[in-house]
Amino acid sequence: MRRGFNISIYCTGGLLLFILLLPSCATTQLHSTPPVHYYQNSSIPYHADRHSNEHGLRVMTLNVAHGRGTSFHQLLLHSAEIVKNLDSINKLLNQAAPDIAAFQEIDGPSFWSGNFNHVEYLASHSMFTRSIQASHVDAIGLSYGTALMSRQEMSNPQAVTFNPLLTLVPTGFVVSTISWPGRDSIDIDVVSVHLDFMSGWVRKKQADELIAVLRARNNHLIIIMGDMNSGWLPQDSAPQYLVEKLGLKAYQPENSKLITFPLLGKRLDWVLISPGLEFSSYEVIGTDISDHRGVLAELTLSSG
Repeated sequence: MRRGFNISIYCTGGLLLFILLLPSCATTQLHSTPPVHYYQNSSIPYHADRHSNEHGLRVMTLNVAHGRGTSFHQLLLHSAEIVKNLDSINKLLNQAAPDIAAFQEIDGPSFWSGNFNHVEYLASHSMFTRSIQASHVDAIGLSYGTALMSRQEMSNPQAVTFNPLLTLVPTGFVVSTISWPGRDSIDIDVVSVHLDFMSGWVRKKQADELIAVLRARNNHLIIIMGDMNSGWLPQDSAPQYLVEKLGLKAYQPENSKLITFPLLGKRLDWVLISPGLEFSSYEVIGTDISDHRGVLAELTLSSG
């Protein structure tokens, strides 16, 4: 009986590894630019977009983990369980009421997570009016990547899938421009990014790709959010590298209590901002909605 159980686990693990590696094998183009899918929820009037303080901007990031919640793998769940997990995420979104949210490991129609678009589902059950989605894996019945959802207009969207020859599982980022609430003359580039989980060297190479794109966009204010698969230390970690190269800042970077990946007791998910912005609040939120926890931050414009 025990031997049969071990064989079953071995076969399941082998199947999952095979499924994870296939998208990487199917992707050969370097520095690819996947199409950005844009959605608008016209049932919500524009004047209902703003829920937070008119002088601040509330932002949130979450690795959705393909809608599996805290289960071992989404392939082992029924569609109804995926929907239930997404409903839990939507409940958190409606409670936190961010103006803009960044998501990673969020699925388009995929055989392993219910064959429906998770971005559209979340957007249609929340107060977000606009969403953009980029699939960094789009092959063999799988579609997933990064997304941004906003209560206000987003413009100039751009997506990049990082060099696939450097990693087994493709990742990337999506970026779009928003205006500061009530200040149409102040534009901000907002990023949802997912960096490699295996190698610090690869993460730095991916960070260089992100830096090159943001510098080319030449926007003075930047907010980078996402799963960077790295803590603050060592000194050449991805968050520190981005802060140094782009002149950004992080909230209490060495605070050991801001754990976003409880399984390893690490802070892997970050919000990084330009010096023209300030953190007025910052908290880790959400339990049992993913293997990650979310980050919710309230931002203000610098007074100087």
